[in-house]
Amino acid sequence: MNPVGINGTLIIQLITFVILVVLLYKYMYGPLRKVMDARRAKIADGLAAAERGKEEMALAQKRAAEMLREAKDKAAEIIANAERRGVELREEAQVKAREEADRIIAGARAEIDVETNRAREVLRGQVVELVVDGTQRILHREIDQNAHRDIIDRMVGQL
Repeated sequence: MNPVGINGTLIIQLITFVILVVLLYKYMYGPLRKVMDARRAKIADGLAAAERGKEEMALAQKRAAEMLREAKDKAAEIIANAERRGVELREEAQVKAREEADRIIAGARAEIDVETNRAREVLRGQVVELVVDGTQRILHREIDQNAHRDIIDRMVGQL
């Protein structure tokens, strides 16, 4: 046996090895490579989706903060409008109350004037009677009211 020589077994082993490598490459390495490429693509897509998700989340947070700020601004504006309207309503109510009070006071004054005039007339009548009665007592005789009406009216007018 020649230790360095090439014999038939070595050639068969070499051919078998080449066939095994070709079969492994075709049936195992090819599909395994496709699975690995698909897995690599899936991982890359997942990482890209996660990055997009982070960006979208940051954008959504910005939009939410902006909407919250707008809502606060609008609420402040509504509150300011309500306060302004409240002041206007209070002022209108005060004006109406003053007008109503003035109307009531004017009515009361008119009523007081009417009552005062009535009281004066009643007092005049009573004064006339008292003057006639007093004069009768002083003079001890009866005075004709109709005949001396001018004198009595002057006296009452002086009161």
